[in-house]
Amino acid sequence: MDKLVESLMEELNCNTVFTIPLFGGIPVLESVVVTWIIMAIMMIGSLILVKGLKMRNIGKKQAALESGFTFLYRFFADLLGKDGKAYIPYLITVMLYIAIANMIGLLGFKSPTKDLNVTASLAVMSIVLVEAAGIRKRGIKGWLKSFAEPIPIIAPINVLELFIRPLSLCMRLFGNVLGAVVVMALIKYLLPVVVPLPFSGYFDIFDGVIQAYVFVFLTSLYIKEAVE
Repeated sequence: MDKLVESLMEELNCNTVFTIPLFGGIPVLESVVVTWIIMAIMMIGSLILVKGLKMRNIGKKQAALESGFTFLYRFFADLLGKDGKAYIPYLITVMLYIAIANMIGLLGFKSPTKDLNVTASLAVMSIVLVEAAGIRKRGIKGWLKSFAEPIPIIAPINVLELFIRPLSLCMRLFGNVLGAVVVMALIKYLLPVVVPLPFSGYFDIFDGVIQAYVFVFLTSLYIKEAVE
């Protein structure tokens, strides 16, 4: 049992890779370094995919790229409506980041979403965007008045929701990752080495994509509520 606990702590522990010698030393965690790697992968992949695009006589690469982008764009457009289309690029980017972050364990890296700081940052960033969308649509006065809807007596509950939503997004994403880590640790502890491989593929690929979908789906619903 001690070995199982050690395995779990090793999976969830986020080590310091190096320290920046500023203000007495700023530790750079493993999750930050892996996030930089994911950003590099996404940027390089984008440059490769958009190179040589044509208006006519397109190749298979461009056709696949356009089909994938159209599918994602229409999916979010149906969720958000016409007033929320400006936020689709952000949602697609976050979804790709979370999906890659959850699958990068297949390459031997530790997923950044195993760090509670990362999931909390994603949640706060998304909720700030949601509230900014509401201010952009209604104006500051209209946004403040929305806290008293449908009746003024529930204004404290609506204000409290500002803190509940990011907490919900954060803990939902981190909880799913934590659950996968616990299940994989139990499988590795109870079964031979070869047996956990297909389960690892499931949690890193299928379950990782589902987590990315759920996160952006909920964010889309919050944005739609803010702009309507």
